[in-house]
Amino acid sequence: MSSTTMSTFSFASMAAQLNEEQGISFQDKAETWHNAEDVKAVVEALNSKPTVHFLNLDGNTLGVEAAQAISEALKSHPEFRKALWKNLFTGRLKSEIPLALKHLGAGLIAAGAKLTVLDLSDNALGPNGMTGLEEFLRSPVCFSLQELYLNNCGLGPEGGRMLSEALIDLHKNAKVAGTPLQLRIFVAGRNRLENAGAKAISKTFKVLQTLEEITMPQNSIYHVGVAALASSFKKNPHLRVLNMNDNTLNVRGAAKIAEVFEHTPLLREIDFGDCLLKTDGAYHFAEALEQNHEHLEVLDLGFNEINYDGGLALVTAVQNKPKLRIFNLDGNCFGQAGSAQIVEQMAKAKNSAALQSMDEFVSEEEGEESGAENDGDDNETPENSEDEYNDYLDEEDQEDDGEYDPNDTTEEVDEDDEEDYANENIAEETAYVTSNAFSTKLFNETVNSNKTSNTSDINKNGNKTVVNVSCTPAEFCLSQTPCTLQQFDSLEATNKLQALQNIINQFSDDNHLLLLIFTTLKCAHLSQTSQAALELAVSLYQATFDYAIKTDQESRVLDYYLKQLGLLRSEEHFKSDYNVKSCRYALREAIKSETFANDNIKNTFKIFLDQLDV
Repeated sequence: MSSTTMSTFSFASMAAQLNEEQGISFQDKAETWHNAEDVKAVVEALNSKPTVHFLNLDGNTLGVEAAQAISEALKSHPEFRKALWKNLFTGRLKSEIPLALKHLGAGLIAAGAKLTVLDLSDNALGPNGMTGLEEFLRSPVCFSLQELYLNNCGLGPEGGRMLSEALIDLHKNAKVAGTPLQLRIFVAGRNRLENAGAKAISKTFKVLQTLEEITMPQNSIYHVGVAALASSFKKNPHLRVLNMNDNTLNVRGAAKIAEVFEHTPLLREIDFGDCLLKTDGAYHFAEALEQNHEHLEVLDLGFNEINYDGGLALVTAVQNKPKLRIFNLDGNCFGQAGSAQIVEQMAKAKNSAALQSMDEFVSEEEGEESGAENDGDDNETPENSEDEYNDYLDEEDQEDDGEYDPNDTTEEVDEDDEEDYANENIAEETAYVTSNAFSTKLFNETVNSNKTSNTSDINKNGNKTVVNVSCTPAEFCLSQTPCTLQQFDSLEATNKLQALQNIINQFSDDNHLLLLIFTTLKCAHLSQTSQAALELAVSLYQATFDYAIKTDQESRVLDYYLKQLGLLRSEEHFKSDYNVKSCRYALREAIKSETFANDNIKNTFKIFLDQLDV
């Protein structure tokens, strides 16, 4: 090798080395940092390394004094780029989180850092935590921000409004400074933003116009909020990923999203699974996607109550997408024969391998009975929802300058206190659906054999309960209504938990899971009046999530409990047969256990339960 080549090689190697990211990671150490002494290892690492591009503190718990110590060490790192601080405040008081965040932000502001990635996912921020971020998000540190991750932070509508205002101010400040904000990725799933928060965030998207990925699943957003977001998606023509899984579009929301596709030709991944699109919504999507989006790689429209005709339209629409690798239609109302025909039709396409297996489906007749057809599509929307939707359409026709008006409360949702909310539970139209409800021979025989021994009574809340002199474990598990304390006390078993589990274990798949869930609720229903019922409910909550994790259904079960306990707002109102306040009480006790489920499930429950105390 000549000296010239040697010299070139050395300089190239040095340049590559300089461009490599260098940083510090304490990820998943499960450390508890209260003060400067506790966090000494982090501070020493920051002080000893001349170059620190990232600091990963994921999976630990940080207190105020410890955050202040880290802040001081960060001040000497203007080269800092990535704040990887997800799952960082487990077990911390609400008063601690904003103060800790202010310290961390102050350190980066003093350093003059230029942040590109901020990840605060899986932290119970809420509006209270947002107060610790407001100054930081408006500062020059974030002028260079490209990726923002706030997944599972419990922001709520108010937190969404605060975030929107901070980002709009950040955009304005960065533009004035001559360094326009180029935010590419926005992730804010599982935040209960609702329509009001969605409308606020849409203002931000209209201003930014640089987004390439928007991920906002499970936010209890309905067609009013979806319409607002759709108008803002159109302003971001570089979108490559759009994920609104497990919100509720209905046909009107689907029509608005379908209009977006014309303005976003670069889309690679589209996820509107579990959004109640229904058949007409599928038609809207199929028509909008058929002629364009040849680079589409992922299309997820599972669990949307789409019948065979809508499914066939979608299959036709994707056959000219050569890069399609995932096409999910599972859980729709095709029926067995319809599913077979869709598979057969898709097999004729060059991208046939993209179609995912359809293990769960509902017959078209069942879909019609449950409202899968569009005749009753919007009969169950909230009061004034139609007026709000029309008001929004009127607003959309006017010129929008992108400025968010904090006094605009059109979409604000009144908050009920916990007791009122318990009496008026809310469940989403897309709530937990089973492919085969209780239909086994054992179940039918047991219920039929018990009909003659049960009598009906009305309790003080006006709910029907099953009353008899004694109660077997089978009767307790298989009854479809709450049981009385008298029945619980009369359970004919020395070990009640084992006796109930013996009954539950005779069922499999969805039947087994449903029995676990509702037997838990029956015990939790009595938990404030019976210590024995409380202990049983805690054990059964644990058993339910053990089974959910074992069968990869934790998200499904978590969402269902959130809806059953009125912790997740939605459109369809229903009156629960269970004492929801008592069920929440038992859940609070259950998640105190170190062995309960996993941190993600515990933290999610804590976020929603904590919202009741705000």
